[in-house]
Amino acid sequence: MSKTAKMIIDKDFRISQIDERIYGSFIEHLGRAVYDGLYQPGNALSDEDGFRRDVMDLVKELHVPIIRYPGGNFVSNFYWEDSVGPVRDRPRRLELAWRSLEKNEVGLNEFAKWTQKVNSEMMMAVNLGTRGIADACNLLEYCNHPGGTKYSDMRISHGVKDPHKVKVWCLGNEMDGPWQLGHKTMEEYGRLAEETAKAMKLIDPSIELVSCGSSALDMPTFPKWEATTLECTYDHVDYVSMHQYYGNRDNDSLDFLACSNDMDEFIRTVVASCDYVKAKKRGRKNINISFDEWNVWFHSNAADDDITENHPWQVAPPMLEDIYTFEDALLVGLMLITLLKHADRVKIACLAQLVNVIAPIMTEAEGGGAWKQTIFYPFMHASAYGRGVALQPLVSTPRHDTSKHEDVTDVESVAVYNEEKEELTIFAVNRTLTDDIVLTTDLRGMEGYQILEHIVLEHSDLKAVNCVGEQRIVPQNTNRSAMDGGVMTSMLNKASWNVIRLKKA
Repeated sequence: MSKTAKMIIDKDFRISQIDERIYGSFIEHLGRAVYDGLYQPGNALSDEDGFRRDVMDLVKELHVPIIRYPGGNFVSNFYWEDSVGPVRDRPRRLELAWRSLEKNEVGLNEFAKWTQKVNSEMMMAVNLGTRGIADACNLLEYCNHPGGTKYSDMRISHGVKDPHKVKVWCLGNEMDGPWQLGHKTMEEYGRLAEETAKAMKLIDPSIELVSCGSSALDMPTFPKWEATTLECTYDHVDYVSMHQYYGNRDNDSLDFLACSNDMDEFIRTVVASCDYVKAKKRGRKNINISFDEWNVWFHSNAADDDITENHPWQVAPPMLEDIYTFEDALLVGLMLITLLKHADRVKIACLAQLVNVIAPIMTEAEGGGAWKQTIFYPFMHASAYGRGVALQPLVSTPRHDTSKHEDVTDVESVAVYNEEKEELTIFAVNRTLTDDIVLTTDLRGMEGYQILEHIVLEHSDLKAVNCVGEQRIVPQNTNRSAMDGGVMTSMLNKASWNVIRLKKA
């Protein structure tokens, strides 16, 4: 027997204009993300610069507008000078975050060229772990100053005449975490980030800066970290970062699909912390959120520990290569819905990561092909159809409890209104494992809109995966939605990701 749910959507129920950078991603010098991932010279699939064309085509399919680089934990011992200039002169370094060997064959300028090839922009992180203010300023001068100075002329001598004009800069990475090289207390980080921000904005006042927030909801210093560090950085930064990963370690699928509720709580608490600091400082601007690491991550943990502990100092070892299940794709869809529901304050978000390392795109080594993981599809749908204004649907849905969550909605949904194209897209997940749900949507506030398509991602096996040459989980067009007098009736099958697209007739 099917359950029922109701929803009302009106173009006046606006959350916010969606910043397209909410569909950003992340590349770190970690595992096979760079080497064997986006870069594989000698492969017949690679271009004249050694970049894999098949990977670039898949990245373009995701429409990723901004990519965070070069880390991640990697950045806290990153010597950017080693990554520029003639490749033959670049040193190899012990990479301490992941205990690998970094050969610096792909560096800052190569990555900037790659982002242009995939129609994206670079979001740069500076090393505030083992380095500090001077090095951040030198890197900014190298990247953004037009010429006539030491570091801008150095860039020009490296064959890059025009500045990279990097707009968004992260002031370090996860500095609240004791695993981080150069880990700092909240007071230490707040002062260092403040002074770094002040200096960097003297060089280029147009840049936007991201202050490090908490590395996860369960960090012992959360949310005091935000309140303390932002008291230092509030006047000089534009965003505070958030990071969060989830994993079904207990093999409890129903509870796993409720984890997006925790993400929602995390965002609400960070927003409250930002607004507390704003009030305390009698400020006028909002500090918005850069949710610049988010994903499912747990499948590969044991293998990663073995490599770092027992087989260190390899070049591009296979690390963090989670093979994603269908249920992982459902949670990624739920997390995307959560980000869109907070589009008024979440302006940047980065799916971590992009290629091979906890990624939607995987490649085979030794000249093999590239393929799409299950999580590729909800991200692709959101990025393609989730541009415009986020609308707040009024949803009346059955609810359920899980082992660790109470009052969990059966249906999670958000709508996006593209006024220019006169299109409306509804993203909806039925996160029950046993019940199909008939969703009735009142669209009388969207007069004249007709159904274009109802796309579904579903599978009978929650643990099913995709692999090279075998795409078991792919989207399907269905006839599960019908319109009658401004009211749409949709069948949302159990455990399914749904994209319902409408256009004004």
